[in-house]
Amino acid sequence: MLLVGIVGKTGVGKSTFFSAVTLISVAIASRPFTTVKPNRGVGYLRAPCVCKEFDVEDQPVNSACVNGVRLIPVEIVDCAGLIPGAWMGRGLGNQFLDEIRKADALIHVVDAAGATDEEGRPCKPGTRDPLKDVEFLDYEIAMWLTQIMKRDLGRIAQKSETLRMSPVDLLSDRLSGLAVGREHVAKALKETGLETKKFSLWSDDDIFEFMVILRRAAKPMLIAANKIDLPYAEGNVERLKEAGYPVVPSCAEAELALRRAADKGFIDYVPGDCNFGSKAEALTVEQRSGLDIIRERILRVWGGTGVQEALNRAFFELLQMVAVYPVEDVERLSDHHARVLPDVYLVPFGTTMKELAYLIHSELGEGFIYGLDVRTKRRLGEDYVLRDRDVVRIYSAKGRG
Repeated sequence: MLLVGIVGKTGVGKSTFFSAVTLISVAIASRPFTTVKPNRGVGYLRAPCVCKEFDVEDQPVNSACVNGVRLIPVEIVDCAGLIPGAWMGRGLGNQFLDEIRKADALIHVVDAAGATDEEGRPCKPGTRDPLKDVEFLDYEIAMWLTQIMKRDLGRIAQKSETLRMSPVDLLSDRLSGLAVGREHVAKALKETGLETKKFSLWSDDDIFEFMVILRRAAKPMLIAANKIDLPYAEGNVERLKEAGYPVVPSCAEAELALRRAADKGFIDYVPGDCNFGSKAEALTVEQRSGLDIIRERILRVWGGTGVQEALNRAFFELLQMVAVYPVEDVERLSDHHARVLPDVYLVPFGTTMKELAYLIHSELGEGFIYGLDVRTKRRLGEDYVLRDRDVVRIYSAKGRG
């Protein structure tokens, strides 16, 4: 199961962002995360459900469907707030970096208004350059990874010369505990030009440059430009985009307020909507006024709070996940309990039909015969690469498909 980390320095609204992402009440009969650690939570991706296309009333089990919007549970981790020197253990640096180690992608919450200094203390809006915060986090992670590499470089160099192992194999083996794959190592070696350079000749600068590229490959990151309701934020959002970063303008406080209001039944709101329906009789004058401000200053100006968009982009763009709907009855689109479109599986792009069978149940994969595209009724071989919104039936000699 892939994991996205919420990161950033203290004071930027990171915890508010995490709270907003994880605060939602949906009826799910069988959650994939029965035990969640204190710094982990369940968020929900928003995706168009196929029920509208097939004109059926679905009965979700491992997810939820609200007016044709499928809410798919995913796991996220709220990393400790970062301060300069975290890579040396300053503040909660060790805890932060250990959480980073487990993440496959990162959402970096940045104070787009520049209203917090480098230590996370409040300052006058426009005082702090948010670009420096992005560079600072990149530096801290790269320095942490560099120290790990430097400790073992001697042993790696010795193995390389005595065992004649390839640089990719050696580094992949050493870095496997950091959620770093072989393809990430190969990419970083190629981009830095270190493919053929002996490990014994690597300089500190070589190691640092390698780790910068490796982090970008193994743990891609997008920027949640938070506090867009404050002065200077809009201009800084554009500057972040011009610098080449994937940026989502956001207001975590507004999203949290909307989700809390929806949770209490005061408004009708699905995370990611560009508006909400209020139940005026349930609201006080102050509550109504506050929600109106969110509608006028955030939703109508920006088209949403950005929180749901950031989570969606982290999984669907950075991690290239696709949503697939397996069924047993191709006519009714149901499972063996007659539940219509009960499950949706979130899998990385490139997942094959047979790999999906194994994900559902090992016996299903072991006895795999072929798959079927429910839309076209075309047979799908074991190497068929699944696409987003595929609805498929698996035929197996073992178990139900």
